[in-house]
Amino acid sequence: MVAKLDDYLRFNETALNLRAQRQQLLASNIANADTPNYKARDIDFAKTLQGAMDGKTTKVPPVELARTSAGHIAGKPAGDSGIGGSPLLYRTVTQGSVDGNTVDMDVERNQFTDNAVRYEAGVTAVNGQIKTLLAAIQPG
Repeated sequence: MVAKLDDYLRFNETALNLRAQRQQLLASNIANADTPNYKARDIDFAKTLQGAMDGKTTKVPPVELARTSAGHIAGKPAGDSGIGGSPLLYRTVTQGSVDGNTVDMDVERNQFTDNAVRYEAGVTAVNGQIKTLLAAIQPG
């Protein structure tokens, strides 16, 4: 019974998790709009969601950072393994900048807003699913 409920809600749960992670990535792009040589990153959401639903997400093993002294603190690798096992992609540059930064604020704000609206739509869909389940189990 619980497995059927999990299956019923799995798509929206996965989509919402990926949308939340993508929102963080887009916010990072916006926050680094003035950072020299920063390259804007994103994911192919449809491909990532399809891979997650098919169970084909592959976790890339983290890269060990070399320490040249025993006194060095072990660092964490950069988060280039992507979201949901899907690799992070570089945003296509429409207009280059002198400092090498590829963040286009118009594109980033548009993607950020679009992702936020789709996240809210996903939350609404989950609420609808839960209301349907509640209506089905209540007497009368």
